[in-house]
Amino acid sequence: MLQGREIIVGVSGGIAAYKAATLTSQLVQQGAGVTAVMTPGAVRFVGTATFAALTGRPVATRVFSSRRHPLGAHIELAAKADAILVAPATADLLAKAAAGMADDLLTTLLLCAECPVWMAPAMNSAMWGKPSVQRNVAQLAADGVTIIPPGSGWLSCRQSGAGRMAEPAEILEILTAAFAGQTRPVRPATQAP
Repeated sequence: MLQGREIIVGVSGGIAAYKAATLTSQLVQQGAGVTAVMTPGAVRFVGTATFAALTGRPVATRVFSSRRHPLGAHIELAAKADAILVAPATADLLAKAAAGMADDLLTTLLLCAECPVWMAPAMNSAMWGKPSVQRNVAQLAADGVTIIPPGSGWLSCRQSGAGRMAEPAEILEILTAAFAGQTRPVRPATQAP
């Protein structure tokens, strides 16, 4: 179902960015054309060379890239995307997207997007449980973004709890079902106690 689809994988700056590399590889193996869009924070966790190798395409990181995208990367990428998947979606990214901010390529791209958008949050349990984060998630869902809630498990802060990004295989299953026209339920958000 993903054969020939143009999917943008947005990677924001969290430790779960390493999972985005696995997800990107799986999408490419399913026949999707994948372009990675990375925030400056994401590049600090996983280098652009990783995503360029996995996609066979240059990685987009800058709003102003006139040689590759004369009309603006946010406009040109949004125009050809069948879907945008942000994984991981950090608390910062969720807040910016919920407020309609556009201070980097990924957030600007989200404002231009007219295709379906999925976000897979990932963060510390305390952050995930904050009312402000839950409000941002609720706002994004109300705006039409499909939230793929985090699970519970071992986190990079050396604690166990809610906030662990959904596994790449689960995310791939959700996208595949969506493109097949099936309604695969997304499990409800797990809030931190």
